[in-house]
Amino acid sequence: MPHDISLITTVAAAFGFALILGFVAERLKTPALVGYLVAGILIGPATPGFVADLSTASQLSEIGVMLLMFGVGLHFSIDDLLSVKRIALPGAVVQMSLATLLGMAIGQWWGWAIGPSLIFGLSLSCASTVVLLKALEARGLLSTMNGRIAVGWLVVEDLATVLILVLLPPLAGVLGGNAAAEGSGPLWQAIGKTLLEVAAFIALMLIVGRRALPWLLWQVTRTGSRELFTLAVITAAISIAYGAAQLFSVSFALGAFFAGTVMRNSEFSHRAAEESLPLRDAFSVLFFVAVGMLFDPAILVEQPWQVVAVVAIIIIGKSLAALALVLALRYPLNTALTVAASLAQIGEFSFILAGLGQSLGLFSSEGMSLVLAGALISIALNPLVFAAVEPLRRWTLRHSAQAQRLEDRDEPYAQLPLSTDRKYLEGQVVLVGYGRVGQRIASSMKAQGIPYVVVEQNREQVENLRREGIAAVAGNAAEPAVLIQAHIAHAAMLVIAAPDAINIRQMADCARTLNPAVEIVLRTHSDDDSELLRQDGIGTVFFGEEELAIGMSRHILQRFAPPATE
Repeated sequence: MPHDISLITTVAAAFGFALILGFVAERLKTPALVGYLVAGILIGPATPGFVADLSTASQLSEIGVMLLMFGVGLHFSIDDLLSVKRIALPGAVVQMSLATLLGMAIGQWWGWAIGPSLIFGLSLSCASTVVLLKALEARGLLSTMNGRIAVGWLVVEDLATVLILVLLPPLAGVLGGNAAAEGSGPLWQAIGKTLLEVAAFIALMLIVGRRALPWLLWQVTRTGSRELFTLAVITAAISIAYGAAQLFSVSFALGAFFAGTVMRNSEFSHRAAEESLPLRDAFSVLFFVAVGMLFDPAILVEQPWQVVAVVAIIIIGKSLAALALVLALRYPLNTALTVAASLAQIGEFSFILAGLGQSLGLFSSEGMSLVLAGALISIALNPLVFAAVEPLRRWTLRHSAQAQRLEDRDEPYAQLPLSTDRKYLEGQVVLVGYGRVGQRIASSMKAQGIPYVVVEQNREQVENLRREGIAAVAGNAAEPAVLIQAHIAHAAMLVIAAPDAINIRQMADCARTLNPAVEIVLRTHSDDDSELLRQDGIGTVFFGEEELAIGMSRHILQRFAPPATE
């Protein structure tokens, strides 16, 4: 059967090597992404043995970029970003600027032109959201305040990088790239045209897409076919990305990102994320493998000091900048160290930026190899950086009085105002957590006139609550000092509505120590946890799925109850 099977060969080799090396990476407690990149190196042209079709792998990686950005858009939440905007927005912008300037300075020192130096600095400035999420999940930090700050920080970085991807093509001519010969007018006209095209695309997505996509998914859902729903989601992601590129000169990445953000606003967003996840994961693997194929391992031998400099910028330079910025914004040392560790790596957006730079003639294969080397090494070392956070914090606190002051610095919202009404200080409910569950509980208590004090780790949330006249304290309820400020000693009830399974027992123990008579009500996400907590007699335990079943059963029984007889 004589025919060209380069596509099948490339896919088979990419998936096969990625599976083996991804498994090895996970066994070594390293992100599987490292294994995928190494798999690309092994089947790339820079290493001996089998060489996959680079052109085919490049096109497959473009699909990976589309689906990767579509997934980012599906999980992008304006509310989550706004909850930490006062630290994430200025912190991310300043940190990216400093890292870019540092990378540019190194590039200029090596004799590079301004264009390649800029691409190099930008590529080193943006951390990987994929790597961060996996690191936070592995350590149970994703739902904590520190985790939300780190994720919000990277969301701002992602949005800034998307803007850079939009503006880079019209600026390529000025920076010495391929677009220099294409420019038919002043630079401001090229930038203005690009921004108008992007604005037109965004407006079309917000006006038409917000209505058309949910309607389309609803029509497909009515067929009852799961595979058709998955096909509709993937078709929307890729078709919108392709259409955006062809009609509005918008990058595939930006088109797919907005397809995801628009779909997030529909009632099918969770199902769309679940159904498209396997295909997104598969093509994301192909993206990282294709990036690995561009890497030349010889650079580790030929330019070792340049590689060391790149890794130093990523792990030391970016981390120190983030550490100083978080401390300057008056956050505790623990938060600063967590954010610093989160940024000590680079990933998918760095590859996309460097690849765009190459396509525009602004970046060399040498620069791409340096970025890839920095990514491989920083991702491999990131688990060690995270593991060093707590020991470093303890050591610093033991040996530095200044560090102790930074850790225990005064929190402006850590105490209730002196003008707080007495009804919030005695016989009140202390409500821990003001998320979706906490807000509903608070609304019910407010309607019944029950006084309550909110304990919330998000400082901005506490500030907003106080503006609304609600008694609130900022801090972690697992710390006795925070519960004391919420006047737990004289409270009638402690309600733990925060999804923090790790610290529930510590919160309950602190409350019992300070007020043995306090009644405790708490929530769990696990059947096993709820059973253990009930056996320990900590308090009244509510398990989400159990309460849902009880509520639905009650409704059914009421519906079919026999009519009352006189």
